[in-house]
Order: sequence, then structure tokens, then C-alpha cells
Amino acid sequence: MPDIPPQLLAAAADAPLVMLVLWMIHMLRREVQARQDAPPPAAPPMPQGVFQGRDDLTEFKLEVARTYVPLSLIRDLDSRLSLHLVRIEEKLDEVSRAATAAAAISGQALPSRKVGFSTRAEQEVHS
Repeated sequence: MPDIPPQLLAAAADAPLVMLVLWMIHMLRREVQARQDAPPPAAPPMPQGVFQGRDDLTEFKLEVARTYVPLSLIRDLDSRLSLHLVRIEEKLDEVSRAATAAAAISGQALPSRKVGFSTRAEQEVHS
């Protein structure tokens, strides 16, 4: 038997594994390239039942809110939302006043317009 160095035997034993890893990397690159070149799959159309299901769910949520939520909680939530809307309206009015003042200082003319919920309510009353 010929005298073969152990490093050469180990390299010969590892060669098939190295070839397998290189082949897997090559196949992976081909697959990634094919996925990048292919157009994305089209989303399936939404069935009509989904929209009906959303409407049914909305109605059920309203029924639960009416039936199981105490009226005091609903009133509390309504008052909190109203307070937040009033704060937002005040901030918008403040920004509008600041913009008007800045325009007056710079000499630019701003078109006259009213902003806010009270203005919308006045317009609804007049129409």
C-alpha cells in the first residue's frame, strides 16, 4: 500500500462535502435570481363575503356597546372626546392667529377664511 499523508486523505474525504456545499450555494443563487426576475404573485381577489362579514362585525360591535356597556361609561367617553376636540380646535385657532400675525408683519395678504368646528356649525345653521 502506498504511503499517503494523512492531510491528503482528509482533503480527499472532505472534497465531496465541499463540492456539495458549492453546488447548494450555486442552486440557491439561481433560485434567488429567478425569484427576483419573476413578477410578484397577484393578490387573490377579496370575496364578497369579506365585506359582508365586516359589516356584520361592525353591527355586532355596536350591539355589544349598546347592550353591555353602561351608559355612564359612554357619556364619560363622549365628554373626553369632546374635550380633546375642543383642545384641538383651540390649537388650530392659535396656529391660525399666529399665521395671520406673521403674514401681517411680513406684509403678505392672507385670504379670509374661518377655521374650526364652530365655523362649520355656523355654516350649517345658515344653509
